[in-house]
Amino acid sequence: MNRPPRFGLIAILCLSGIITHSLPAAEARQPNVVFFLVDDLGWSDVGCYGSRFYETPNIDALAVEGVRFTDAYAACHVCSPTRASILTGKYPATLNLTDWLKGRRNFPFQRLLNAVIHQNLPHEEVTLAEAFKKQGYATGIFGKWHLGGEGSMPTDHGFDLHIPDAVANWRTFHGPFGLKKLSSKEGDYLTDRLTDEAVSWLDDTSDKPFFLYLSHFAVHDPIQGRKDLVD
Repeated sequence: MNRPPRFGLIAILCLSGIITHSLPAAEARQPNVVFFLVDDLGWSDVGCYGSRFYETPNIDALAVEGVRFTDAYAACHVCSPTRASILTGKYPATLNLTDWLKGRRNFPFQRLLNAVIHQNLPHEEVTLAEAFKKQGYATGIFGKWHLGGEGSMPTDHGFDLHIPDAVANWRTFHGPFGLKKLSSKEGDYLTDRLTDEAVSWLDDTSDKPFFLYLSHFAVHDPIQGRKDLVD
């Protein structure tokens, strides 16, 4: 989806540069922040990291114009711990959240039992959304949460808005999706629809700086491309 640039974009992994309360007013700046989190995307699945099978021109363009990490360490390889670590800046083991929620079941034949983990993001942890909100930002998450259910949803951890108001479950990438707060019809595609909802939210929050956390369900299975782009 090609869209004209309409806002300043800074992708960051930490809070440096946005906590400006100690600066004189003339020096303080509040950049808009967009954070993309792609579910189950392998590091070698994009062109800028050498893929010759998948075509990812927009991601490649961001890499050329920004910073591309070539030596990194992932503290955990699955969904929920990754999200918790990014939002809090802490290792999954420190958070006692080292597996996807609700976690794996124990089988009678196992010699090594699965670790007991938190079933939601601990409320005592400060999230990126809470830090941004404290600085006067509008905060929105569009897409997958997977860090707890009722009582531990995004709006309980600093986000003003969560669409589609679902923990993790979705049936298909092709409409109808079966998701709350996200009506859909035949022919809709989930990735595009979430992006459109996010852009609409940006239009509605133009009077203040924003933190947009765009957490697409793709490329997690089921593997379903947009029909007009699939050969």
